[in-house]
Amino acid sequence: MKIVSVTEGESVTLQTDVTELRGKELIVWRFGEEGKLIAKHDIEAKSPPSYDTDGRVIDRLKLDHQTGSLIITNSRTADSGLYKVKISSNKQTLYKRFTVTVS
Repeated sequence: MKIVSVTEGESVTLQTDVTELRGKELIVWRFGEEGKLIAKHDIEAKSPPSYDTDGRVIDRLKLDHQTGSLIITNSRTADSGLYKVKISSNKQTLYKRFTVTVS
């Protein structure tokens, strides 16, 4: 698990450590202990990413299309918590967890 600290108002990127997506991956980002879906992108379907939140971060979330990393702009203290990503392809599945603290 990676621990990330950021000052309120700054942007933060949660790095997947993937250098380049191959084009057949499914990327799913979840937030909080309950694992609420916040972002999903099916690269193979060639559709734009979808963001499914309660509205508090939706306009401030972006997915890096090359790496699957999650970018949170203009961070707020309410963005603090557990973030999980799952990147699946037909060859492998990558899981990463981040604890974000916004102060």
